[in-house]
Amino acid sequence: MDQAAPPWLTRAAIKVVLVVACAIITWFVIGELSSLIMMVVTSLFIALAMEPPVDWLVAKGWKRGLATGLVMMALALTVAGLIAAFGSMFVSQVIELVERIPDIYGTVTKWLVDRFGARIPTQNEALQQLVSEWGSTLAANAWAVGTHVFSGVVSFLGLVLLVFYISAQGPRLRATICSPLQPEHQRIVLKVWSTAQEKTAGYISSRVILALINSTLTFVFLVIVGVDYALPLALFCGVVSQFVPTVGTYLGGAGPVLVALIESPVKGLAVVIFIVAYQQVENLLVAPKLTSKTMEINPAVAFVSVLALGTVLGPIGAFLSLPLVATCQAVISTYVHRYELVDDDLLRQDGQAPPPKTSPAADDAPDAPGDAPAADDAPDGAPA
Repeated sequence: MDQAAPPWLTRAAIKVVLVVACAIITWFVIGELSSLIMMVVTSLFIALAMEPPVDWLVAKGWKRGLATGLVMMALALTVAGLIAAFGSMFVSQVIELVERIPDIYGTVTKWLVDRFGARIPTQNEALQQLVSEWGSTLAANAWAVGTHVFSGVVSFLGLVLLVFYISAQGPRLRATICSPLQPEHQRIVLKVWSTAQEKTAGYISSRVILALINSTLTFVFLVIVGVDYALPLALFCGVVSQFVPTVGTYLGGAGPVLVALIESPVKGLAVVIFIVAYQQVENLLVAPKLTSKTMEINPAVAFVSVLALGTVLGPIGAFLSLPLVATCQAVISTYVHRYELVDDDLLRQDGQAPPPKTSPAADDAPDAPGDAPAADDAPDGAPA
């Protein structure tokens, strides 16, 4: 005779089915709303980066909405001023560089054929194939291209509005999030928020400063060496090397090196030496002073985080991975107790044991009830 199933088994099976169904629906909804989620996350990080100047203006007596609008307008005017100052020169050099691409392609092709006997399409063949593919693609997807352009404009306007709302309504947003939580949980949320604000603002400001330094010095060196198209190449090198995580240094330096190498092997070698030397100076002297208080991340952790978030969220995830990991690390270090390191060979570096690390909270903690007082702390008249 078969034994009847226990009554809890049916309820457990129903709960498992419901949980799986909810997980599938949630995954589907997240996939459908991925672009909106990325827009909200990006807006949040931009608003966090704007928080310090906005708070400074509010402390001076400005209303928060006006302060947010002024900061955003200042950023827009700064970009417009840079475009007005260097726009014509930048555009003319970019146009000249684009016009020279067929000649550069022909030079590289000739060198490869002469050295290695490679079979590479000629300049005319490659150009005709490229024009044909672009023409057919545009003709077949003209409506799709227009739709993408319109969608991009709408997304940009939505991003601007979200940034303004999150920054202007920051205190109310925090109050709305914290109001349903218990006091201790509210403190954790506020701690995470303030840490994220500090790390994000510090990260973006340090990246901008490093990009300006990199672009300026690269532009001056390219002009001295006599490399054509110095301005766009220097801006490309500075921006890509600082805002593309992990591989940005190599991608940013590849453009100036390639153009200089095509003009002259000596110029190419000089640009390579300059970029390598500058990166060493930046990594050892400049970057640590700018990022010591904002981005104290282990290089291996930073590399893995860039790969992971880049894979999941794309280029924006790779860009936001470093401030996100720095925030998580700072918050975790606040609530995680650290102990003294044991004297073990696995913890030694260069043959010396590392200094013991203790948590400030542990150092300030009162003695345990069972601990005996030290001899120096004994009361007068008591035996030591």
